[in-house]
Amino acid sequence: MTEDTQTRIEAAAFRRLLEHLDNNKQVQNIDLMILADFCRNCLAKWYSAAAADEGEHIDYDAAREIIYKMPYSEWKEHHQAPATQAQLDAMAAKKKA
Repeated sequence: MTEDTQTRIEAAAFRRLLEHLDNNKQVQNIDLMILADFCRNCLAKWYSAAAADEGEHIDYDAAREIIYKMPYSEWKEHHQAPATQAQLDAMAAKKKA
């Protein structure tokens, strides 16, 4: 496999991940953090860092808008539920582990 082909495949898989997350907005970031140790915000940070590695500047807010497909404030208002006590407890336990 050529490097260009690998890059195209990785990009397609990343786009599919973003589409999957967009289609499953009920999955909260805290749940992703508890189960997978990353969330949509982590993806935005990685996106911004990858851009910087390529000599491009995409700040965190712009990267979040790419990941969330809307401004983060809008996504948060419409799709982010308050964390439950069980979620907070699970997150605290994960941090202790």
